[in-house]
Amino acid sequence: MSIFLIIVFFVLMLTGLPIAVALGLSSLATVFLLEGISLNIVAQSMFSAMNSFIMVAVPLFILTGILMDEGKVAESIFDFAKSIVGWMAGGLGHVNIVASLIFAGMAGSSVADVASTGRISINAMHRNGYSKSYATAITLISSMLATVIPPSILMVIAAATAGVSIGQALFAGLIPGLSIALMLMVINYIYCKKNNIGERTEFAFPQIGKSFIKAFPALLAPVILLGGILSGYFTATEAAGIAALYTLIISTLVYKGLGLKDLPSVFYRTAKLTGTILFIAVTAQVATWVFQYDGLPGQVAAFISEVSENPVVILLLLFGFLIVVGMFMDATAAIFVLTPILLPTINMVGIDPLFFVVFMVIVLSFGLITPPVGVCLYAASNITGLSIEQISKSILPWMIVVILMISIFIFFPGLITEPIQRLDL
Repeated sequence: MSIFLIIVFFVLMLTGLPIAVALGLSSLATVFLLEGISLNIVAQSMFSAMNSFIMVAVPLFILTGILMDEGKVAESIFDFAKSIVGWMAGGLGHVNIVASLIFAGMAGSSVADVASTGRISINAMHRNGYSKSYATAITLISSMLATVIPPSILMVIAAATAGVSIGQALFAGLIPGLSIALMLMVINYIYCKKNNIGERTEFAFPQIGKSFIKAFPALLAPVILLGGILSGYFTATEAAGIAALYTLIISTLVYKGLGLKDLPSVFYRTAKLTGTILFIAVTAQVATWVFQYDGLPGQVAAFISEVSENPVVILLLLFGFLIVVGMFMDATAAIFVLTPILLPTINMVGIDPLFFVVFMVIVLSFGLITPPVGVCLYAASNITGLSIEQISKSILPWMIVVILMISIFIFFPGLITEPIQRLDL
């Protein structure tokens, strides 16, 4: 029956139905065909998915990202990043990466990053000697950091689905996020220095101080967020509420990018995006019930264990599988559907579930920047006027860099998990 559900789901999805609708209809049809099972299980499963204090963090972090996007916060972040790294070879490329890194620590949304700091960065780089395709490629690859650096919305969803501490998962995302950002900057430096690409800004302490003061309210957001979670002063869900309130205050009163008249549209966007994500969550819960009733997780675990019981081999196989899934399926839906199926296998071969959550989120984030469903890819195309083919070609070398970084984490998972254990978070 699990196979029947999956086949129907993909057939419906290929007809153009939204993922949540396709998943819901395929799950409902499967339950209907199960003998002796009441359709009440559908309503019960959906209710259990919604009846979660942890999931309240999702709309609050979405609201935070939208407020950052529309509240003119991106400009101050870009100016601060420019003052600290713009003087190096490949300066504006570094600015692009650092600005995305900072924005990721506040918004948690890759699409918001492309639409805000990405738009500013691409235009600035193109005016200062960088090709538009090169600037767009750096923008897209650095936008992936928003799915890894806390407060990543995908990380919250994945941790909640896997039953892993959200606070630990958010903090664990810092290490790969910062490592990938550093490697991107190294590659950008080498390439631009070798080819003498791009203009540099002058290094000046007064400018750093001035831009820091302007950006300080925005920079304080991730400090409050992570500091509160890691200190145990508030939970991840409470942190989401505090982040949303703080962002609302600085967007309206400090940066004055939003007025009272703009808030209804902000709340509408938040409700619309939240509805999309939670609709997927409730329909995925029914599918999860079917998979568990059918014994699919155990069968998948047994099948994979026959291939190998080596954790590295299993992760390498999942690496390729998740990249393909991310290219054709929304990352949120993939997390809801695949986590309950793959988790027994992960536990059986001795892979830390915390590492798996971080690993899965990073790999699925490739789907944001690759065709045919990459929302960040299409956003960048709209901003720049470049074709999807041009952008895809220019981003390929950067994707290889990230793939190599993920491979390092696969062979040395302790790089992600050991700091959590040593800090006893």
